[in-house]
Amino acid sequence: MTRKSKSSTPSQRMLRVGELVRHALSAFLVRGDIQDEVLAGITITVPEVRMTPDLKLASAYVMPLGGENADEIADALNRNKKFIRGSIAPSLSMKYVPSLRFFVDETFAEADRIEALLRSDRVAQDLSGMEENDGTV
Repeated sequence: MTRKSKSSTPSQRMLRVGELVRHALSAFLVRGDIQDEVLAGITITVPEVRMTPDLKLASAYVMPLGGENADEIADALNRNKKFIRGSIAPSLSMKYVPSLRFFVDETFAEADRIEALLRSDRVAQDLSGMEENDGTV
């Protein structure tokens, strides 16, 4: 009898529930129901929510519009996570609503870093060298 190896890729159910939680969080954050001075008047995007395999914990990656004070905003959301969980529970229609954790989404910063690398002089020099050698194989 062989044993299944645990895969690091999320299951379809984890992805589906993650999207449900993401939509519920986004709708809640648009309404602005949280009474926290750090979050007042801030537009927050939720690009991704990752679920644990047992669907009991949701890791929400957030980024304020413009990217300013992202760490403070994630901290404020973590302070209010019980209120947020209770507020989105009716829209999820799940037997158990997952606990929430908020993190700053680093994908935008990573994309900017890669973009800067691709535009650097060193990469441009490598690309121009490849163009010169294109016809001489």
